[in-house]
Amino acid sequence: MTTIKLPGLVDTHVHLREPGAIHKEDFDSGTRAALAGGFTYVAAMPNTSPSVTDAASLALARAAARAKARCDFGLYLGATVDNVASAADLANDCAGLKMYLDNTFGTLKMDSLGALLAHARAWPADRPLLCHAEQRTAAAAIMAAHLAGRSIHICHVSRIDELELIRRARAAGIAVTCEVCPHHLWLCDEDIPRLGPGRAEVRPMLATRADMLALRANLDLIDMFATDHAPHLLAEKDSPAAPPGYPGLETALPLYLRLVDEGLLSLEGVIARMSANPRRIFALPEQPETWIEVDLDAVWTARGAQMQTRAGWTPFEGWPMKGRVERVVLRGREAYVDGRVTVEPGYGREIGLGRA
Repeated sequence: MTTIKLPGLVDTHVHLREPGAIHKEDFDSGTRAALAGGFTYVAAMPNTSPSVTDAASLALARAAARAKARCDFGLYLGATVDNVASAADLANDCAGLKMYLDNTFGTLKMDSLGALLAHARAWPADRPLLCHAEQRTAAAAIMAAHLAGRSIHICHVSRIDELELIRRARAAGIAVTCEVCPHHLWLCDEDIPRLGPGRAEVRPMLATRADMLALRANLDLIDMFATDHAPHLLAEKDSPAAPPGYPGLETALPLYLRLVDEGLLSLEGVIARMSANPRRIFALPEQPETWIEVDLDAVWTARGAQMQTRAGWTPFEGWPMKGRVERVVLRGREAYVDGRVTVEPGYGREIGLGRA
């Protein structure tokens, strides 16, 4: 057994489904899953029901998070064609602004180029601006941010041409950061027959094997590792109208550690992308007296039914995993140990606000 002490992990891309779909997940079950995966901070996306796009919906999500979250958290605001000015007024009261420029789960897709440009200009330059943007819309988002003289973060990069776009943008001096998710590193369209069409549904969609291998070969371009934890129940995933998304908080660390075993990245490189880099990019404070203990040699099998998430399944069902979180300490208190979450709902704090 090789147990090492690491900083608390940070996931700036999770869907905790509250408000509106707590049968899938809520701030309690989602943050239990986070602690089991070694994450001491998660930031919840705004494509809920109602969507978090104004002060009232932000307050609704905040009330639920403060009552239920067991690890520290942040709450994003969603961009719409109608909330350019009002969103900017809330910039210091949330984790950042999320723009959806491609199809996803929920109603926040924004088709207006004018709204994209307006949000990029209006959103304060010192607050995180992030975007679900694929291929052509990624180019549009990067250009909009550049014209506004600000940085932008591209979520869940999944294709070769997106990597090349980011490479060329940086070479031209454009401030763009990006993340990748475990399922795009380890799954591709060849896995769809095994998963089945419903369970394979995810956004961005699973790409080609060449795209998947390109992500692994260009990790120097990837600033952060996220999960895009997006739980749905199996009954929903197996239905004719399966919603897109995978649970991912509890399998992320061992899947990223595979990169170390395959000689593609150092352990230090993995942890930088799961802790130090997201803290820097998203202006998150350090969490005092916070760390995790990981048995790097522990081998276990991914079983969705045994996980903390309410989803009850994983696209990595039956996969052998190496590396297991044994203990989590959050702000000096033991929060998770040997498979048990030991802090109560409401222990988590909201951090990373511009006003804090």
